Amino acid sequence: MKNLSCFASLICLSFICFAFVGCQSKEKDTKKPATEAKSIPKVDIADIEEGIKAFITNKAAGNEGYFLVRDDSKLLRLQLVRVHTEYLSNLGPNSHFACVDLADTSGDVYDVDFFMEGEPGAMEVTETTVHKLNGKPFYTWKQKPDKTWHRLPVAEASNKLLGVIEGEDQFQFNYEVILPTIEGRAKMWIPVAVTDDFQEIELIKQDIPGKHEIIKDDANNNDILFLDLSSEESGKPVTMVYNVKRKEKGPYEDSTEIAPRYLESSALMPVGRRFRELALEAIGEKKKDSHLIQARAIYDYIIDNMKYMKYGDYGKGDSIYACDTKTGNCTEFHSLFISMARSVGIPARFSIGAAIPSDRDEGGIDGYHCWAEFYADGKWWPVDISEGNKYTALSTYYFGRHPANRIEFSRGRDLNLSPGPEAGPVNFMAYPVLEINGESAVAKTTFSFTRTN
Repeated sequence: MKNLSCFASLICLSFICFAFVGCQSKEKDTKKPATEAKSIPKVDIADIEEGIKAFITNKAAGNEGYFLVRDDSKLLRLQLVRVHTEYLSNLGPNSHFACVDLADTSGDVYDVDFFMEGEPGAMEVTETTVHKLNGKPFYTWKQKPDKTWHRLPVAEASNKLLGVIEGEDQFQFNYEVILPTIEGRAKMWIPVAVTDDFQEIELIKQDIPGKHEIIKDDANNNDILFLDLSSEESGKPVTMVYNVKRKEKGPYEDSTEIAPRYLESSALMPVGRRFRELALEAIGEKKKDSHLIQARAIYDYIIDNMKYMKYGDYGKGDSIYACDTKTGNCTEFHSLFISMARSVGIPARFSIGAAIPSDRDEGGIDGYHCWAEFYADGKWWPVDISEGNKYTALSTYYFGRHPANRIEFSRGRDLNLSPGPEAGPVNFMAYPVLEINGESAVAKTTFSFTRTN
């Protein structure tokens, strides 16, 4: 049952929440005893990824390139966006689990989970469930005392099942980069998590090839690992492992003078007439009220009018794109908020890191997460608008709170580093910034964790 419990933890993470007709109860996953499960030969994760890609591709080939899924009375015409490799799993002998993002013709993105049977090269899908539509879950999972899992409507789920750990959290966080082939010289910049009033960071392990040093971004209080690399470092890992103790973050006082940049434009977060007019529209009759009340009106406006979608030109934190399309991921949500807030005189700033799953104790993490803060009534107020948009039951919580289960990598936008990339200031820093012979490049990056509470 060990494998099955691990699988249940994976799907509980946040990728199963809207069942198609015929989806069966997870009690069926408890048939094999733990002793037998340990002897089951595992199919390689790469085989599962190849199997689900082949299945979707083959099915789409006969339907003008679209993978067809029936959702109640609708027939969805979907195209593969990505496979969530961090959630691929073996369930038992020749039984596997995969989670993918599929976009339909209108741009809506579905998180779809597949149960598969068979050996590498001959896998068939036996069951399909859809967890999210544009990032919003339709239900979650809860573990029973007998270690099996059952679906739970979001309205009945606790804050912990919806991603929130209150109070304190402790975990080991693994940041790993695999360097690509380097022909010539390369330079890389990686954010380094640092201790502050809300997180205690201890770097317990590091494996860093090539020449390297820590450089300071004093304007934003960031530490950045700078690597000078040659062809000899091709394919090598860069690994940093942290012990993290994190406190839930609420409104807090800061005696530091408010920096002018928290009211000014940045490259992708402009301040001006367009965003002022939008902010005033959101504020409505609250023009004479406090900045706290006005910030809440802007927060509510974005939750009500934006759609969480990892589709199109998202992920840059472009306020204009967010304003035009009313879509994006956490970067667009918070960039739009910052542009609107600054445009009516409310200081606001940007931070980025990773959210740690609340409903399991180890495993992969689905990329970065970002958030914002604004200044009002003598305090900095944390907000997480994209999470408030996903979980409407927590929209009040996320105005003024950040849960304990996250790690912050860096703060600010348009980071000026020395030495810095030839491309100029860095938009924001979560993943590494890599240049090979002065040209931008990409290095495979993965995050994982183990809770140590």
